[in-house]
Amino acid sequence: MIAILDYGSGNIRSAQRAFEKTKHQVIVTSDYQEAVSADGLVVPGVGAFGSCMKALLKIDGDKIIKERQQEKKKTLGICVGMQILFESSDELLNGESIKGLGIFPGRVVRLEAPVIPHMGFNEVQVDESSKLFKGIERERFYFVHSYAAKDPVVGANSYCDYGGGFLAAIESQTVSAVQFHPEKSGAAGLALIENWASGL
Repeated sequence: MIAILDYGSGNIRSAQRAFEKTKHQVIVTSDYQEAVSADGLVVPGVGAFGSCMKALLKIDGDKIIKERQQEKKKTLGICVGMQILFESSDELLNGESIKGLGIFPGRVVRLEAPVIPHMGFNEVQVDESSKLFKGIERERFYFVHSYAAKDPVVGANSYCDYGGGFLAAIESQTVSAVQFHPEKSGAAGLALIENWASGL
C-alpha cells in the first residue's frame, strides 16, 4: 500500500491519480499509524518551505518520516516535499528561518536564474547509479520552483541546470526525493513513479 501524506500542502489528487496507475493500493491520509505502516509514503509539497514545515509538524509528519527511516521503509518527497528533507532553507517565513527535517545534509537556496520561478519542462542529468530513472533516458520533467538544494550528498544525485546546477533528485536506501512533479511529467513521470513503487 502507498500512502500519500495529507498535511494541507500539495496537489494531492493529481498525485493520487498518478500513483494509482501502479499495482499498489493508494490511500490519502494524515493518520500517523497509516502513514508509518504503509509500504511506501509519498510526501508532496507546494508553496513555501516554512509553511510546509509548520503544516507537517502539526500532524507529527516529522516523526512519521523519521520513524519510517528507522524501520527502513521507503519514502518519496516531491517538490517542496523534497526541500523539507534538508537541514534548512534560505526561504524565510515572515522573516524567520525555519529548520528542515535534516534527513539529508545541506540547505535549500534560491535559484540564480534571471527568470524565477523555474517553470516548465527541463532535462535531468541522471546519476548512473539511479534506480528512480531506470530505463528513462534523456526525458524532460515538469518543474515549478524558485528554491532548490545544491549541495551533493551521499547517494544517487541527479541534477538539472537552470541558472546553474541544482539537485533534481536524490536517492538513498530508504528516502528519495524529486524537485520536479512526476505526476505532471507525462509518460516519463509515470515511469519514474512505477520504478519507485516497484521497489517497495
